[in-house]
Amino acid sequence: MRRRFGITAVALGLTALSVMPATAEPVGGMHAEPLPSEFLWGVSGSGFQSEGYAPDSNWSRYADAGKTKDTVGTSVDFLHRYREDIERARELGTQVFRMSVEWARVEPTPGHQDPAAWAFYDNVVAAILAAGMRPMITLDHWVYPGWAFDRGGWRRDEMSAEWLANARRVVDRYAGVDPLWITINEPSAYAFQEMQVGGLGPADLSAAMDRWVRVHREIYDYIHAAQPTAQVSSNVAYFPVAESLVDTTFLDRVVDKLDFIGLDYYYSMSPTDLSYANVFSEPWNATVAPDGLYYALRHYAEKYPGRPLYVVENGIPTENGPGRPDGYDRADHLADSVYWVQRAIQDGMNVIGYNYWSLTDNYEWGSYTPRFGLYSVDVKNDPNLTRVPTRAVDAYRTVIAQGGVPARYTPVHPSTLCSLVDALASCARPVG
Repeated sequence: MRRRFGITAVALGLTALSVMPATAEPVGGMHAEPLPSEFLWGVSGSGFQSEGYAPDSNWSRYADAGKTKDTVGTSVDFLHRYREDIERARELGTQVFRMSVEWARVEPTPGHQDPAAWAFYDNVVAAILAAGMRPMITLDHWVYPGWAFDRGGWRRDEMSAEWLANARRVVDRYAGVDPLWITINEPSAYAFQEMQVGGLGPADLSAAMDRWVRVHREIYDYIHAAQPTAQVSSNVAYFPVAESLVDTTFLDRVVDKLDFIGLDYYYSMSPTDLSYANVFSEPWNATVAPDGLYYALRHYAEKYPGRPLYVVENGIPTENGPGRPDGYDRADHLADSVYWVQRAIQDGMNVIGYNYWSLTDNYEWGSYTPRFGLYSVDVKNDPNLTRVPTRAVDAYRTVIAQGGVPARYTPVHPSTLCSLVDALASCARPVG
């Protein structure tokens, strides 16, 4: 999950707002056809954000330098509670469990592999399989070892070879269980995040992106050599309005080595709603209009015709608990989002899966204040780290069991008047 976004993307969005008239009409409710039986339901998470007891990494260094509000500490202790959390996912009926294998944990010092860390990930993968689910393994979810940070991180060209050596070990170990793969989580947001906390400077950005393009292309081929029928992607952090421009930095350069387009969608934008700026400081005050998910999917369906689409992350933030200032409930948001996925498929888009972010609350890149979990966990105040189910747990279980929302479902959140999620296209061509 990415919590902070690039200032450049927001600036582009506000420019578009200033020139686009609000002329489109709101969208009414329509039939939502059931999803196909082969549709994949999942939950998403990342190791660093949920495992706790984090080893030395770039993010440990950022916390030590006072660049984060909270330190990771125990997080939700997935390190020791992974079996019960995987069981919670199984009880939902999900078929996919997204995880990451943390480079900083398995290679704490250069050239030294930690057998206990590898055993932990072996056990996590085995538990996912035993629960009847398929792992979706992320190779890089924004975290790398402290020793790599000391050497300069992604400022150095040598980082590519070091990264690839670790990624190949992960592939060699787990390709045999037929996972789905995410190579690099949200490269565009990765770059902006590293710039904000000091891992990269503005002058380093272009070269770092070149390195991510290179390692993605190389590990894609390596995965397919080990797992010929593999499904590999690098999920996109969808920036409303600006995505067409952002795509040019990474996605357009690797699309020939993507088996599906992985999409992460959270926030909306329109001429009458400037709340997107709150994503920087108060994401629970940023609008999460789920009809924008339809436009984001349509953006890629039209840009890359025939390419499968997978919603790798989708969710809604609250502040230190279940409620939002706008009163929009997580269960309603989840059902509304699924409705728009159904509408997208009904309109011919090849959407093959949906993951909810996230199974439990976790560490949101410097803070425990934003909450995204189906299960709430008060990390800072509850030493037992109790998993408290939100209403969205039953909602997701029901949605999965029914293959989506009912045909006559009417979204709780009204459609956006002149959505600008896909810039002018979403406003000029609102879904009917």
